[in-house]
Amino acid sequence: MKTNITPLHDRVIVKRIEEGEQVRGGIIIPDSAKEKPQEGEVIAAGAGKYKEDGTRQALDVKTGDRILFGKYASSEIKIDGDEFLIMREDEILGIITRAGAAAGGKKSK
Repeated sequence: MKTNITPLHDRVIVKRIEEGEQVRGGIIIPDSAKEKPQEGEVIAAGAGKYKEDGTRQALDVKTGDRILFGKYASSEIKIDGDEFLIMREDEILGIITRAGAAAGGKKSK
């Protein structure tokens, strides 16, 4: 059974994007020595934070966005055996957009 989860207020749930195998000078680095990636994909986002006047401020990120976050900027959670991160929107450093992806992978000269 798959669990659906919706974060509250200005929190987002992120799945880390794992990088490929890291090889430095022909030496394969074991998993225990690798740094965890600081890039992820937003899996779910809350409805937003309430402002002082009672209105809700929508989040700048949405489900499906690729984001960059700080090294220590989240809490790790496990849902149905999968590992996710939960963090506040203000812990997100930026949204990553790839120029080549929008143009279908063609390089412009």
